[in-house]
Amino acid sequence: MDFTVNELTNKLKKGKNIFLTGGAGVGKTTLTREIIKSYEQDAKKVAKLASTGMASTLISGQTLHSFLDLGIASNKDELEKSGKLLIKKKVKKLISSMDLIVIDEISMVSDELFEMIHLRLQQAEYKGALLVVGDFLQLPPVVHGHKEVKFAFESRSWKELAFEIKELTHVYRTDDKAFIELLQSVRFGHVSEKVHNALNEFIKPFPQDLTKFTFLFGKNASASVHNKNQLSFIENDLHVKEAQVIKHVKSVKEREIERFFSDARIEKELELKVGAPVLFTRNAWNYYNGEKGIIINIDTSYIYVQKSDGVVIKLEPLKQSKTVWREKTQEKKKEFIEEELFSVYQYPLKLAFAITIHKSQGMSITDLIIQTNEIFAPSQFYVALSRSANPSRLILIAPRVQWNTLAFVDKKAIDFVRD
Repeated sequence: MDFTVNELTNKLKKGKNIFLTGGAGVGKTTLTREIIKSYEQDAKKVAKLASTGMASTLISGQTLHSFLDLGIASNKDELEKSGKLLIKKKVKKLISSMDLIVIDEISMVSDELFEMIHLRLQQAEYKGALLVVGDFLQLPPVVHGHKEVKFAFESRSWKELAFEIKELTHVYRTDDKAFIELLQSVRFGHVSEKVHNALNEFIKPFPQDLTKFTFLFGKNASASVHNKNQLSFIENDLHVKEAQVIKHVKSVKEREIERFFSDARIEKELELKVGAPVLFTRNAWNYYNGEKGIIINIDTSYIYVQKSDGVVIKLEPLKQSKTVWREKTQEKKKEFIEEELFSVYQYPLKLAFAITIHKSQGMSITDLIIQTNEIFAPSQFYVALSRSANPSRLILIAPRVQWNTLAFVDKKAIDFVRD
């Protein structure tokens, strides 16, 4: 990496807008978290935002729509129809009080949403900097019906905000050079004969013991069925660990809590057995997001997970909170404070038999089988492939289509990234 956290932070503090990019596994989220931490240690306010609930929980933030008061509008016309075109006083005050606004997973933000973001920043006379993070060769904006996919970089506002582009290139997830080259080709949708042959080599017979591998599916239902089936083969007692919810604000609606469970990849009822393989769903000093282990003991307070290196992790429920910015009077002065609405306590684990591509965001998985026949979105195959932390333990299920059809990428995104 040819730039440091300090360099980026200094540029942002001088009001420079930055677009932090790079392929999968290069450490974008880690660097983003470090920048946020640096700001917050200086008692500066950071809005941590993303277009989807799940992406926002990866940086412990909230959605663009809720922070910017966009309702359910997907463009300015809808914003006007819903009576939200003009900014509310409270929202204006909130936005202008921020020192930094971070937008993660920028590839999933459409041109029209980006125009609404810029509108709010102008209405609030925002003086801070904007840090947008992501890779336009990963998951694109979700469009309904047969509408054309249009990215944030296609909006007029993107040019007006004059981002300085900082690209991370060192892949931390694996050090297999041939595989990194293969990933780069698939990232750009470039399937030559060499790439075609290299992908074919990953089509191997299934291992006898499927519990050693994690299946990556495109659909939730498939992952769920596979997990249930495999867990039933383990003859030990079933333990169900229920998540604990603590409301800090009485008026919180149940549906908001339900949505948070889904967005934050937290199991409401975590079903486990001794002997079951699990994936950690968070990063900590002694385990990482996507690392695998086997449950060796379960008691009332702790779950004991043995990792592949033999180290046993004694896990207790982890707290994750939904926060909101609220204006409070502190020392006779009104200011915005990030306040917890509710907290959820649950063990940061998922059964390792199967997971969806979408929910594997940010994960590094060692033993992987990819169900290629459930891949339907541009760049989805690249996202799936790039989860692999050890290519020698990667198996691809033979697709019903050619590799070049599977590895399709939006042409506009390719042209933008190449430029």
